[in-house]
Amino acid sequence: MGKNKLKKFAEMETFSNVFQPPFGELAGHWRDSYFHNDNPIVLELGCGRGEYTVGLARRYSEKNFIGVDIKGARMWAGAKDAELSGMKNVAFLRTNIEFIADFFAADEVDEIWITFCDPQMKKATKRLTSTWFMQRYQRIVKPGGLIHLKTDSPFLYTYTTEMLRLNPYPVCCSTDDLYGESSDENEVNARLADARALQTHYEKQWLDRGMRIKYIEWQLTPLTQWEEPTIEIEKDTYRSYGRNYSSN
Repeated sequence: MGKNKLKKFAEMETFSNVFQPPFGELAGHWRDSYFHNDNPIVLELGCGRGEYTVGLARRYSEKNFIGVDIKGARMWAGAKDAELSGMKNVAFLRTNIEFIADFFAADEVDEIWITFCDPQMKKATKRLTSTWFMQRYQRIVKPGGLIHLKTDSPFLYTYTTEMLRLNPYPVCCSTDDLYGESSDENEVNARLADARALQTHYEKQWLDRGMRIKYIEWQLTPLTQWEEPTIEIEKDTYRSYGRNYSSN
């Protein structure tokens, strides 16, 4: 491990807004023990550098935001920004996302954002929009809570669309071209405007390459059984190309 990473890990130990191993008792106590309010809790899964988590927290001061990722050296940037800014409605949790249900009580979470995650084309259970993860989210998200997906990946967008077709989650809006979409419905336009309001480091890179950004928002209504998609989906190939490569 490089000296820079070791320095970041050491500095994160001093941040009041970062929770990492060894963990204390977190589940069920985020509002009373850390945020000290009753505001809604929103997670960003696979938060990377944390700029989207911090951006959401600045935009929606009436909500609490928690960025979740296992890569602490990346998370350091957002955590330090929030710490230096004195932000009280943002925190970071360093853990593998498959263990997310261990860190929150039933109905403790109101919304989840999934932004530009690895589409995990080889194994469905690793996809953050798979039914495997939906079952875990259902254990912590209140009934009717919102899930947001922003992605550059045609594969993940197609997969998630099929997952939502097979499982009766109400879809609030869906588009394969977030920045080119418009609607006759004011509510849909408002939802799309919220999704456009912030851009991650990786989102800007994909936009620079001429990629279309995909967005889906749905409600996590309680289910007792799930059907996993089995259709063949064309794999994404553009990640192996240079920055001038463009694909829709």
